[in-house]
Amino acid sequence: MLDHDAPEFSVGFDLDLTLADTRNAIGAVYARLAEETGVPIDVGQVVARIGPPLEVELAYWFPPARVPEMADRYRALYPDIAIPATVPMAGAAEALEAVRARGAGVVVVSGKNQRDTERTVRYLGLPVDVAVGGLFGSDKGRALRDHGVRAYVGDHTGDVDAARAGGAVAVGVATGMYGAAELTAYGADVVLPDLLAFPGWLTGWLNPAVVEDGAPGGIGVG
Repeated sequence: MLDHDAPEFSVGFDLDLTLADTRNAIGAVYARLAEETGVPIDVGQVVARIGPPLEVELAYWFPPARVPEMADRYRALYPDIAIPATVPMAGAAEALEAVRARGAGVVVVSGKNQRDTERTVRYLGLPVDVAVGGLFGSDKGRALRDHGVRAYVGDHTGDVDAARAGGAVAVGVATGMYGAAELTAYGADVVLPDLLAFPGWLTGWLNPAVVEDGAPGGIGVG
């Protein structure tokens, strides 16, 4: 786990389709699995469902007895195929800079396994204090509490569950499989179109009296 003595107050982020655009990266690994195994895999469907644990997706394409084997192979292929094909999501750098400018820490909590979470963070050069992998949905809650996360940003309904379990403000970004209406209906406290809107929201959240034009604000800390 990456850990650089994050401050007591932190903002948390999911990784895939929140900070990191891994659509082409993940799709390329599944294409290789299909080539190696002869099993037809609809990469478009895979990419449209990014978020839940790897084994959940693999179960759509392989019988239960083969899922552990395929998970191991996927993880073996990931560093060489997927990491170089990963790019930052729009606004990722600006979002993290906005958090740091306010003296807060940055925590990434991802469903991706620990090693590839750290590899992705390093490859993209993200200024992250703590990176925790291998957790999904409400299972992320303990990590959020352990690292003082007061708001958690993610693209999936599972990230709303994570924020609830961790006692954090749930900030949805409509950059994954769920649109703004779906994230709102699921219970996100605030929904942004993407991370480009995040710095303005952060200003209003930390100081409701100073809200940038058009930025949702006024949500109390903690």
